[in-house]
Amino acid sequence: MNTADLGLPVDVPSTALFTDHYELTMLQAALRGGTADRHSVFEVFTRRLPEGRRYGVVAGTGRVLDAVENFRFDAGVLDFLRERDVVDEPTLQWLADYRFSGDIWGYPEGEVYFPGSPVLRVEGSFAECVLLETVILSILNHDSAIAAAASRMSSAAGDRPLIEMGARRTHELAAVAASRAAYVGGFATTSDLAAGFRYGIPTVGTSAHAFTLIHDTERDAFRAQVDSLGKGTTLLVDTYDVQEAVKMAVEIAGPELGAVRIDSGDLLLVAHRVRQQLDELGATNTKIVVTSDLDEYAIASLAASPVDAYGVGTQLVTGSGHPTCSMVYKLVARAESADPKAPLVPVAKKSAGGKTSVGGRKWAARRPDADGVAEAEVVGTGAVPEELADRQLLVELVKGGEVVAREPLDAVRERHIAARDRLPLSATQLSRGEPVIPTEYV
Repeated sequence: MNTADLGLPVDVPSTALFTDHYELTMLQAALRGGTADRHSVFEVFTRRLPEGRRYGVVAGTGRVLDAVENFRFDAGVLDFLRERDVVDEPTLQWLADYRFSGDIWGYPEGEVYFPGSPVLRVEGSFAECVLLETVILSILNHDSAIAAAASRMSSAAGDRPLIEMGARRTHELAAVAASRAAYVGGFATTSDLAAGFRYGIPTVGTSAHAFTLIHDTERDAFRAQVDSLGKGTTLLVDTYDVQEAVKMAVEIAGPELGAVRIDSGDLLLVAHRVRQQLDELGATNTKIVVTSDLDEYAIASLAASPVDAYGVGTQLVTGSGHPTCSMVYKLVARAESADPKAPLVPVAKKSAGGKTSVGGRKWAARRPDADGVAEAEVVGTGAVPEELADRQLLVELVKGGEVVAREPLDAVRERHIAARDRLPLSATQLSRGEPVIPTEYV
C-alpha cells in the first residue's frame, strides 16, 4: 500500500500511530489480564444528528479500509513506543505481529444514516479491535460531516454543478479527504490537485485576482489568459469594475467565451446584471460561476438567479457549521471467555448524562412505505423480520482481515444520490428539524 493513497506524507510508514495513547495501555492491561483474546463486537454510531440536520451521510469508508489495511507497527513505530515507555516489552512484541484478522460490516459508503444506525461493525478479538477506534472515528467523523454538508449544498443547487475549492481553508491533508467526501456528497469537481491525483476526481481552475493584478491592465490579463487557455476559459470579472470587465471579456474572447466568475458583491443582483449584459453582447452561451463564502443557504437563495455553477470553500470543508458527526465506537458484545466457542453477551454503557448505548450485535434495515419512500430506520439484535430481510443495510467490507468491498468513487457518489432520493421530500428542506425518519429498535 502506497501511503500517498491515504493522503499521508511519504515518510509516514503506517496508520498505526493515528490512535490514542490509551488504546495501547488498554491493550497492555488486557494482555496481562487475560481478556485480550475475547471475541468482541464494536459498533460505530451516533446518538443524534447535528442540530437541525435531517439525515447523515456515510463517507470515508474507503479510507477506513485503507487505514485498517495499513495499520502496521513497523520498527520505527515500535522504537518510538519503546523510547517513550508507552507500553511494556511483551506488548511491543505483540504489536510487532499485528494484523487485523477480524471482520468489518458497515453501511455502504454514500448511504444515509440516522441516530442509532450501526454504520460500522468491527468484530474480532478485543485486542485487535480496540486499537482501531481512533483512526476509524477520525476518518468517519470528518468525512461524513463534509459529505453531509455537500449533500445539502448539492440538493440546494439542483442540476447546477458544484466546485469544491476549500483546500486553502483547512489542513493540507484534510483538504484531500474533504474533496473526496464532497464528491461523494454530490460535488462535480475539485480545485485540489492532490485529490484529483489520489482519487480521480475531476479538477478545474483558471485564475485568481493576483493574475489580473500582476498585469498592467485588466485587458492585458484577459488577453494573456485567453491566448494561453483558449476562448472557453473562465475569466474573473470582479477585480475592478464588473460591467467594464464583462464588456472587455467578450471583446477579447468573443461570444465563445466559456464563463465569467463573480467572487464578491451582491451575487443575486450582480448575476442578473451580468447575464443581461452577456446576452446583449451576443455571449448567450457564456456561463456564470459564482464564489464567495457560499453555503447551502446562500446557494438556495440563488436558485432563481441566472447562475450556472457554484464554487464552495470554507463552509464546505468545515461541515457548514458542523465539522464532526459525533460518531462513537462502542463495545456492544463480548464473549464470556477467551474460548473460541464461548457465547456472546450484550454489553452497554448505562451511566447517566445521555451517553447510554444499546448492547448486542445489531442489524439494520430501512422500511419503506407503500410508495417506496423510507419511513423508518429499523435496528435490532434478534432475528430480522421476514418483511425486512431484503432491506438490510449492512454489507461485508472485511472478511478474515481481507478487504472484500472496494469500489469506484463514482459508484459511491451515485449511491448517495439514489439513497437521498428515496427519503421523504422534507429531507431536502434547509429549515431546522428532526431526523426525517425515526429510528425504531426491535
